[in-house]
Amino acid sequence: MSTNSAMLPAADIIGIAQRQGRKLLNEIESKQVLKAAGVPTTDTRLARSREEATALAKEIGFPVVLKIMSADIVHKTDVGGVKLGLGGEAAVGKAFDEILAAVKARHPGSEIDGVSVQAMASPGVEVIIGVSRDQQFGPVLMFGIGGTLVELLKDVSFRIAPITRRDAKEMIREIRGFPMLDGYRGSAPANLQALEDILLKISELAAGTPQIGQMDLNPVFARLDDAVAVDARIILEY
Repeated sequence: MSTNSAMLPAADIIGIAQRQGRKLLNEIESKQVLKAAGVPTTDTRLARSREEATALAKEIGFPVVLKIMSADIVHKTDVGGVKLGLGGEAAVGKAFDEILAAVKARHPGSEIDGVSVQAMASPGVEVIIGVSRDQQFGPVLMFGIGGTLVELLKDVSFRIAPITRRDAKEMIREIRGFPMLDGYRGSAPANLQALEDILLKISELAAGTPQIGQMDLNPVFARLDDAVAVDARIILEY
């Protein structure tokens, strides 16, 4: 697996994975593909050791988030693979050790690439944006309430890509949880245009990149001024 994937163009990242016989792009690779498509993401880097994690955290700036990097683990939080709001070198080092210990205990035998280090993003309403590829219709775009509740709530809307701005507007407003994005009970409304922009860019990326079989941006933080993908996964098909 390439350790410098964050510095490569999206086509090269996909090509490297194909040559290695991999279908799953890790979080860092997935975010670089998204970044090349114009989708805002958090800066995320790979640490293979405790020392590298603390050095990267200092470079990125505190507070930071650490997450396990393993192709064998889909739900990182469920195995103790995520640590949030780490405010100093000691906290980062401790979190690194705790993540590896927890994952090895709860998911023994998994292949661990390291731990990702990223800046702690300002919170917002958590939404999911996804893509699946239908044999008959091609790429299908999904939008809904995200985070850890996505599978429980199943509050999502769908469109066949490519979509228009009108489609994006409708997708956002169709979900039952739309009031959460529209300033529910006095809370700050999310920037709906920023969400529409991401939906349009993901639609274009999916329609123009047949190697992408599945894509999940979860969560995307929808905030007053912007929207940013804080976690992402891309599965290739070829």
